[in-house]
Amino acid sequence: MFEALADRLEGAWKKLRGQDKISQANIQDALREVRRALLEADVNLQVVKDFVTEVETKAQGAEVITGVRPDQQFIKIVYDELVQVMGEENVPIAQAEGSPTVVLMAGLQGTGKTTATAKLALHLRKLERSCLMVATDVYRPAAIDQLVTLGKQIDVPVFELGSDADPVEIARQGVERGKAEGIDTVIIDTAGRLQIDQDMMGELARIKETVRPDETLLVVDAMTGQEAANLTRTFHEQIGITGAILTKLDGDSRGGAALSVRHISGAPIKFVGVGEKVEALQPFYPDRMASRILGMGDVLTLVEKAQEEIDLADAEKMQEKILSANFDFTDFLKQMRLLKNMGSLGGIIKLIPGMNKLNDDQLKQGETQLKRCEAMINSMTRQERQDPNLLSSSPSRRRRIANGSGYKETDVNKLVSDFQRMRNMMQQMGQGRFSDMPGMFGGMGSPAAADNRPVAPGWRGYSGGTASKKKPKKDKKKKGFGTL
Repeated sequence: MFEALADRLEGAWKKLRGQDKISQANIQDALREVRRALLEADVNLQVVKDFVTEVETKAQGAEVITGVRPDQQFIKIVYDELVQVMGEENVPIAQAEGSPTVVLMAGLQGTGKTTATAKLALHLRKLERSCLMVATDVYRPAAIDQLVTLGKQIDVPVFELGSDADPVEIARQGVERGKAEGIDTVIIDTAGRLQIDQDMMGELARIKETVRPDETLLVVDAMTGQEAANLTRTFHEQIGITGAILTKLDGDSRGGAALSVRHISGAPIKFVGVGEKVEALQPFYPDRMASRILGMGDVLTLVEKAQEEIDLADAEKMQEKILSANFDFTDFLKQMRLLKNMGSLGGIIKLIPGMNKLNDDQLKQGETQLKRCEAMINSMTRQERQDPNLLSSSPSRRRRIANGSGYKETDVNKLVSDFQRMRNMMQQMGQGRFSDMPGMFGGMGSPAAADNRPVAPGWRGYSGGTASKKKPKKDKKKKGFGTL
């Protein structure tokens, strides 16, 4: 996401490189690039005008900081304004004093509303909140079956009365069932239409009046750009919503919807969908999203993803093996599978600061290389996995692995060679020395080194840490990264 916007904003920074200070004269070209970048990202026109005006005012009034170049200072100003436009801080989902908390899901057909319902239920389950999903979409064929299937997949019960029942009555009975069973949160999936109509709004209003939800979340397709903001405003004016969920954000490289929804509708973005998998739902943090837009990655989200998958005791043992160069092919295979559980390689890489320059072809090459490595490791004996030196000294073993995995002997030779170099590098890191990353993933590390984007002091490793209200514990963060 945001690749196109990040690339265009790069042009704005270039306009100020080599300047001694920010002035009325030299800032105009940079502001013109920012305006063009936002418009091409499909950000609402009024949002663009207000954004550029604010950036210009703050840039001209900014005090010059010793040791900070004008382009670096300008990035900081743009970052702060991006956070402001998107809502400043994360707005968590409500939790009623008395159970159950009722969440009403609304939206047009095709936005991913039913899937978002299941994603939200799984997210709440991870927070140890019990959930019940209620299927009230009696119009779309197989909508109820879809929710039931998703419920089984994530182990969350679904309340439904079939496609002949009244949606309002289904919602009412669903909430009553939640109360009777002591459920913490009841999530009601409602029907959508291809466009807003009075029947749809009337039914939503009746359901809302009957169940009196604590949250009314509008599910919006980010691919619709600035229209997403207009849709949110319309629903807010006619129904009254408490927040929005942006889906398909991973498929939109422009990102205009994320920058427009809060400013135009007044409703905060609470979650974003970043993939088709039911686990692909993230709380929306404006500071982290601004960091991604500016190509600085999002380390906090990366840490949180790792912590969901990593056992800290295993992580500590793995860290010791890595730094003592006892890391073997079995460990490497385990780490590859852990990476898969965290999401797509592309999605993970883009969270790492400086790695936004990787294009789709490079990411696909990395995915392919990981699959090749896994196939070759699976063709090794247990002894060979645990003692990589056996393969270094035995051409016949490498030949057998190549035949078993379906790859060439040169591919196996390269895997063994790269693995040994990686182990040596890890040992050097453990001793306080550092060398270049080996070509294990087809040279994927090179764009990071080539990224010379100017960043203010303390910002190279920044990903929302200074503005975020909630940070992972220090020891967990260290151990989590030790296994990646």
